[in-house]
Amino acid sequence: MTENSSSPQSFEIFSSLRFDPGLPDAACRHASGYPDPHKSPYYLISYHQDRLIAAAAHFQLNEALNWLHQDLQVLEEFLDASIPDRNKPWRLRIVVNSKGKARVEANPTASIDLMNLFIPSLHTNPNPPIWRVYVDTQSTTPSGFTTHKTTARDDYNSARLRAGINSPTDLAEVLVVNPDGEVMEGSITTPYFLRDHMWITPPLSSGGNAEHTISRDELVDGEFCWLSNGVRGFIRGQVIAK
Repeated sequence: MTENSSSPQSFEIFSSLRFDPGLPDAACRHASGYPDPHKSPYYLISYHQDRLIAAAAHFQLNEALNWLHQDLQVLEEFLDASIPDRNKPWRLRIVVNSKGKARVEANPTASIDLMNLFIPSLHTNPNPPIWRVYVDTQSTTPSGFTTHKTTARDDYNSARLRAGINSPTDLAEVLVVNPDGEVMEGSITTPYFLRDHMWITPPLSSGGNAEHTISRDELVDGEFCWLSNGVRGFIRGQVIAK
């Protein structure tokens, strides 16, 4: 999808994150590298605010920028109003339009081992569920719509269908690749691959959202990787190279 294919009014920027009442205690006890605020029940709330600000700046959504440049505590209070039951975990989707109007979509989400929300070395489950990780058979042209999260998701939806992923409950992901054969990102996650004894994620220069170029040709059938997103945390994956 090209950036000129959607007018400012036809798409919104968004970020999905987890609300979990157990997160503050887990963050304070187990994650010395976890960013402030440690006592927030909103997973990586400061990161999501920064990501939304970056998206609004890229698409020159000035009214959205004005709304997003608010104190983090004020943003949390805005999110608080969307939580039906603070004793349960929720999947939140913060959606902001070009006029700076924001809404929060809240849906129930499953309880998880909270260690999944931190770096993989803190995982306590020796046998975590393993997602199937496919590589898209067609390329996607990089644009602001691949670098930033927006509601214009036709490319991602098409990639999932080509991979045979028909439901959001499928334990499966598809890696989106650019015309140069470089992995950009997953359709709903950020992938991490072990290279030179380090876990790295594809760079912005490939068209995705963040570090080190990964070619589809270097992916090995059966190799393990990590996937992460703002609701499930870190997930174990295994590449299925076609």
